[in-house]
Amino acid sequence: MTHPDIRLIAVDMDGTLLLPDGSIPDALWPLLDRLHERGIAFAPASGRQLATLQRMFDGVDAELDYIAENGAYVVRGDDEISSDALDPEFAASMITRLRALVASGALRAGLVVCGKRSAYIEDQGAEFVAEARKYYARLEVVPDLLATSDQVVKLAIYDFDGAEAHTAPAFADARATHQVVVSGEHWVDIMNTTVNKGVALRALQRALGVTAAQTAAFGDYLNDIELLQAADWSYAMADAHADVIAVARHRAPSNADAGVLTVIEDLLAAMPTTTHTPEDEDV
Repeated sequence: MTHPDIRLIAVDMDGTLLLPDGSIPDALWPLLDRLHERGIAFAPASGRQLATLQRMFDGVDAELDYIAENGAYVVRGDDEISSDALDPEFAASMITRLRALVASGALRAGLVVCGKRSAYIEDQGAEFVAEARKYYARLEVVPDLLATSDQVVKLAIYDFDGAEAHTAPAFADARATHQVVVSGEHWVDIMNTTVNKGVALRALQRALGVTAAQTAAFGDYLNDIELLQAADWSYAMADAHADVIAVARHRAPSNADAGVLTVIEDLLAAMPTTTHTPEDEDV
């Protein structure tokens, strides 16, 4: 077996790193310190907002990399690595369309405009506001979504009656130019077609001077496929979607068994103990 020379680890969150109850395994925190000591970058990769990811890892002393909003926004520490914002006119047209559908009674839905600085909503009732606050650590309630000046990386529509049956068909024509993805029972995400976790990981690799052969990636669901394709050391979780298993080169124990941590420990044990920084050139 080829000995690994891992310099970057990218990890999906839900169903992969997080335990079934949504918590981070306690053993990750000392492991992150060891990765930092050995110069190995660690990047949570998620559909979640950047601020939400940063809050989840708030207690980590080491600088982390973040692949947020399914890859639409990538940062290292306080520095932006890449972003893929929606055209403002297109975003405005989607906001206007949703307003009209809601006003006519065709949909019961609310909209989260996901910007770089914050997420934004209009006050559409306590139920929607509470639902949005579950997922967005930085959230502003504004009088008019069309008046926000932030760069928009994603539009997230919350359908009270079920996203797949109602909102997705209402915005199906937008698939001609953009991604319209059912991301949960009640959620539909609208993003540029160029947004995915794999594109984001490759941007991070370029910024760090790291190759795919020096990258490990972990995932379990369909939006992780491109992430795994960007890493030679790719791992599908034990209970991953069949299409993810087909793409990954390796398997990891389930998230319930903290499989990501087990594999990282195995990789570290197989690597030389010399340290390096992710920016080091290959020698």
